[in-house]
Amino acid sequence: MLGEDKQGIGRRSFLAFAGGTAATAMLAGCLGDDDPDLNGEDDDADDGEPDRDDDSTLWISQSQDPTTLDPHDHRETTTDNVILQAYEFHLARDPDGELMEGLATEWEIVDDDRHQLVIREDVPFHEGDDLTPADCAFSINRVVDPDEGNLGSPQADQLAGIEGAEVDEDNDQAIIIHSGETNPTVFANLASYCPVMQEEWTMDREPEEVAEEMNGTGPYMLEEYVADEYTEFRAFPDYWDGEADIESLTIDAASESSTRINSLQAGEIDIATAVPPDDAPGIDGDDGLRIDDAPSTRILMLPMRYDVEPFSSQEFRQALNYAIDFETIVDEVLNDFGDATAQPTLEGYFGHNPDLEPYPYDPEEAERLIEESGYADEEITLEVPAGRYLQSDEIAQACVGYLDDLENLSCEIEMRDFGEMTDVLLDGDIETTPDFFLIGWGNTTFDAQQNLFPWFTEGTSQWTFIDEELEDLIFAAASEIDEDEREQLLMDACELAHDLAVFVFLNREYLIYGVNERVEWEPRQDEYQLAYEMSLR
Repeated sequence: MLGEDKQGIGRRSFLAFAGGTAATAMLAGCLGDDDPDLNGEDDDADDGEPDRDDDSTLWISQSQDPTTLDPHDHRETTTDNVILQAYEFHLARDPDGELMEGLATEWEIVDDDRHQLVIREDVPFHEGDDLTPADCAFSINRVVDPDEGNLGSPQADQLAGIEGAEVDEDNDQAIIIHSGETNPTVFANLASYCPVMQEEWTMDREPEEVAEEMNGTGPYMLEEYVADEYTEFRAFPDYWDGEADIESLTIDAASESSTRINSLQAGEIDIATAVPPDDAPGIDGDDGLRIDDAPSTRILMLPMRYDVEPFSSQEFRQALNYAIDFETIVDEVLNDFGDATAQPTLEGYFGHNPDLEPYPYDPEEAERLIEESGYADEEITLEVPAGRYLQSDEIAQACVGYLDDLENLSCEIEMRDFGEMTDVLLDGDIETTPDFFLIGWGNTTFDAQQNLFPWFTEGTSQWTFIDEELEDLIFAAASEIDEDEREQLLMDACELAHDLAVFVFLNREYLIYGVNERVEWEPRQDEYQLAYEMSLR
């Protein structure tokens, strides 16, 4: 999955590189009095909050709180990292991304437009009822059909091409999934999207109750959820694949990396996510702590709305790509812990085009193209979700600096709350989308289709750019069953996206975790921190 120059980079080689140039920033970043157990109160006090001194509890701190506990009503990985402790997909993936059995034990293409999943028997929900194939079909329908389950799911385009599902008439332990036409990504998508919910439980509750309660089939069941503070789980003793090694789990969030790092070094948490590269050597040098890392399935980019000036101009969009010295950003902001990108997908994905190179840094060409576009002396604003991704605030500041340095362009930055920003990005209305913004996009299907379809076909939850030729290539790939033909269609789409400069192309994000040595764990590329895959020494 990595570029050739990165395949040998692991935790130790990175730390050897960074150790000579970076020191841990020991900033005072404690949370306020309302945050659990970080205000100097007696940990033994009966305040209803999780006990950080419990040796059987794993504590994870990430950069953002979940926006909901409804597994079908969000599009954030930070929310998935909470939800997927309790809910499961129809199919599973191993840490390398390969399909494997999950709630379904068998899967096959029955016909061009019909796919079958055989559902595992004797799988209990947390509240006691057994999973049925009807629950699995309901979960798919709730995502793809806005009239099903009282929800217009923002995940509908993640199951693009699926029209619905029903229990198989010939095998009552199976479901049949219907597509409008041939759909080669059905099983890959069902291993990455659409967790399974119990139909009766979901329909008996108001939407706000589904957003604050949980009833999944996964290895952990909800103990307590305090919005914007923490989510506490305990191991589900009847989990179909065997009870979890770790008895209880708490996940909270702190937007400031210094807060997460201080909590880790104080022994208050076990895993701190999104550690800045500069801070990694200091953590790794602490007794009892280590740094774990992995290349992620996420790219960072600067989308531009094609329907508003000046971003409606191809020359202007290309100019922004030429204006930014991203190799220097990778070197100096990310300490070489990233890969510059040239297209909307990543190396190792099916359909990635290996012949494309990132736009070179050429400010003179950028200024020439701006003049050619007719939008000289424009003033633009880059909107950024504060603190969401690894070094993303610093990356954004650097990008804005390069753009503002051009003689014929002015650029400034506006920091936004991540949750508020995703609300407008995922509402399907392009007119509420910022003109120019930073965002990260993760795709755990390892297929370029899910990087192209949601952004460049009209009517998806977050479309920002439409070109007829590009759209035709994407739709053709979505129904092509010949693998060679489909791969070529996707590579052609990636090349056209590069030439059209549909984004300002940034970088592949790397995952850097600060970890207490008592935790045994190998990070996954898909960014999921699944406690079931961990144990405590």
